[in-house]
Amino acid sequence: MKIPFLKVHGSKNDFLLIDERTQSFTLTEGERAQLALTYCNREKGIGADGILFVSESDHAEAKMIVMNADGTEASMCGNGLRCVARYVSETNGKDMFLVETKQKTLHVGKEAPMATGVPAMKVEISPVSFRAATSGWLGDEESVQNQVLSFGPSSRLYTIVSIPNPHLVTFVDEEVLETTEQETVAKQLNEKNSFFEDGVNVSYVVPTDDGLFVRTYERGVGFTNACGTAMSASTYVACLQRRFNFGEKVDVWNPGGKVQCVAYNTDDEAYVYLIGNATYEQKGHIDVTTGHTDVEEIFHDEATAYARFEQEVKDSQKRKSGCF
Repeated sequence: MKIPFLKVHGSKNDFLLIDERTQSFTLTEGERAQLALTYCNREKGIGADGILFVSESDHAEAKMIVMNADGTEASMCGNGLRCVARYVSETNGKDMFLVETKQKTLHVGKEAPMATGVPAMKVEISPVSFRAATSGWLGDEESVQNQVLSFGPSSRLYTIVSIPNPHLVTFVDEEVLETTEQETVAKQLNEKNSFFEDGVNVSYVVPTDDGLFVRTYERGVGFTNACGTAMSASTYVACLQRRFNFGEKVDVWNPGGKVQCVAYNTDDEAYVYLIGNATYEQKGHIDVTTGHTDVEEIFHDEATAYARFEQEVKDSQKRKSGCF
């Protein structure tokens, strides 16, 4: 049995995209997990941070199911949603529509390219919750905002937010990124521990002159080039702390490039719009019988355009803060 796939990335957070709507079979949760374990392996498989499964929805244009490389299911993935949004847009011919995710149906749409040859999409990231229990927090606090916690240094102030994946956010000086602190904290919280029931995404955020630099240790993945919900969470927390204004477009840099986030806090709900690239890398087939993969097309032009954009972003950011 052969399964077509696209290799895609959002801010170099890379995925395999499999459209179940075009197949004569329906994958079970266990089969999706096994595909992720097998083909996301960077030594033995194609290599990716996860798999984006696109399936039918009874109230949206499509449904997105996200499996991490370790075979666990993610509640949401902002970088992946941009890639799914582009793919669905190109198959249905619509510029704006809805995509169903595990917790909520979200608005997505086309945006102006990030740079020449770098297609971009705008996606809603929500719901936002500061109820610590929503993030699997096992402590007594109902909410943790800008607080010292026992697993970190006494000078570190952490915030717990679900958007809808669980996130731990802290703002640091750039020098902290050169230490092992973030890795030590993140590994502790993503192994068996007494703080988070199912692990947590850990972001260390450096404020720059005109935005944020976000580095994330992603639950189920490890350090990643970018995490869309982490960048959205970091922007929302930054607005709460009055580093930026709600409704203001914020440039957010990451090891894989740059996105823009706009956080909103209304009487009815809290949400973020995440704007960034959705880039195709290659397409082919997975032969699940033999385990072989066949690559049919490599999108060289898109790869070249994104590499140029990434270098321009890094050069600009180096001049501003040196985070890269």
